[in-house]
Amino acid sequence: MLQVDEEITDIERLRELLPEYKGSNTDLKVTDRINAVARKFISCAPFVIVATKASQGLIDVSPKGDPVGFVEVFDDKTLIIPDRLGNHRVDGFVNLLTDPNVGLIFVVPGHGDTLRVAGKARIVKDQKISERLSINNKQPLLAMVVDVEEVFMHCSKSFIRSRLWHPDHWPSRGTAPTLAEWVVGTVDREQTVEDVQVIHTDDEESRLY
Repeated sequence: MLQVDEEITDIERLRELLPEYKGSNTDLKVTDRINAVARKFISCAPFVIVATKASQGLIDVSPKGDPVGFVEVFDDKTLIIPDRLGNHRVDGFVNLLTDPNVGLIFVVPGHGDTLRVAGKARIVKDQKISERLSINNKQPLLAMVVDVEEVFMHCSKSFIRSRLWHPDHWPSRGTAPTLAEWVVGTVDREQTVEDVQVIHTDDEESRLY
């Protein structure tokens, strides 16, 4: 096990090191609904990260992406996220069957601030929702309905530090490992990286919707 100088195990010690700013904008900026600013932000976002908790206690974080504004703001307490074609692991949906708590981070490309939403989620199959959220005449079979409990915007520091939106700081293409490399490295099958990459490329081109 990693040896460290100190492990923080209680709130008193945590707040001794990182004091809470009571009464500041940071402390007071939380709301319990989708207000006009949050609604506009969601309408600009083509990407949301969804966190759920498995029955074994593990946290699952899943990216969801579609054309800008794909998450529907049904009302100021309800969001609807369509479920598109995937790998059928459905980890997030499986988790929601035992724990409805969900956390969302909405991301707008090139924009530093993010929007965070927390609440309870349900898996629904509804014809009107599927028709409304169809793309290229392909309807999602299921959707995630989030009953909103907490909403706030987060500052840009993480994007500034990482320079995420600065192409001149991106790694050279091909530097980061691919999913195909991961599969070949972890799955006991006689497939080459090229074999698996062909499968993935075909899937990306033919199974978006």
